[in-house]
Parts: sequence; structure tokens; C-alpha cells
Amino acid sequence: MVNDWELSKSVERTTNLRTTKGAVLKAIVLFVIAAPGMGAWAQNLPPPSRTVFRCEVDGKVTYSDSPCLGARKIEVEPTRGVSKLSGSERVGNDVRLERHREIMADALKPLTGMDAKQMDVYRRRMKLEPTDRQECHDLDGNLATMEQRERLASGPQLSSIQGALLKLRLRYRELGC
Repeated sequence: MVNDWELSKSVERTTNLRTTKGAVLKAIVLFVIAAPGMGAWAQNLPPPSRTVFRCEVDGKVTYSDSPCLGARKIEVEPTRGVSKLSGSERVGNDVRLERHREIMADALKPLTGMDAKQMDVYRRRMKLEPTDRQECHDLDGNLATMEQRERLASGPQLSSIQGALLKLRLRYRELGC
């Protein structure tokens, strides 16, 4: 027959084991929830740009994510994984996360009225200060207007419009819009 002392020690060991398992389980759950955001937090890198500017200086053409005077804006779409000959597709976490965001944006479109690209812009700008967010919204309209004016302009008027457009693009990039 087991005496009371042995029984209490057995219960104490079981309780400690359950508490330890519970704490470990909570830590794992917290890590899994926080892990996707940790990479960006640790690196503190700016979001990748899908806008490339074609710059021509002294007859030489360069492509950059930084705007330049008289730059032509080019929208690029990165590859979405490499398909092997076997037909399977290898994708990285960034592509998987992007696809997940697109699926969520499509599912929420009836509620938000935003497509995947608009939702991405909204998500990215939520991290900005409210004044910067408003300035980004204003810059969206101003950039579209100035790009339209640049397409229609010619001669000396073109260079002044390109200078103003460059200032707007630099501010847009500086804010992280």
C-alpha cells in the first residue's frame, strides 16, 4: 500500500510536469503566431519595390527602384515560384504569404471593395503615421495628375513637369507609401 507521502510526491511530480508542458505549449503557440513577423522586424528592410524606373543619362539607360529626372515608370511582376520538369512547384515563404494575402483579399472584397493590390497598399500604409498616410493618399492623386501632364507636355514645359514629378516620386519613396 502506498503511503500518503509517496502519493503526495507523485501528485506533485504530475502537476509540475503538466505545468511545464502547458508553459512549453504556450511558448510554442506564441512563437508560431509571432514568427511570421519576426523576419521583417529583425531585418528592418523596406518593402520590395515593384516599380522600376528607366533612366537615361548621357545616352546610357539604367534601371533602378529610385526615381530620376525624366524617368519612365515600369511596373514589374516578380516570378511566383519555379516549376520543375516534374510538374511540381517550389515556392518560398514570401510567395506563399503573398498568395495567402491575395486569397484573403478576394474573400474580403465584398466587404472592403478592395482587390489584392489595393489591400496590399492599405496594409503597408497602416504602419505609417496618420499624417504620412494622408500625405501618401494625396501623393497618389498628385502623381497620377503629373504623370498625365508629363505625357501631354513637350519642350521647356516638359523639363519643369519632370522636375516636379521627380520631387513627388522622391517624397513618395521617402514616406514608404
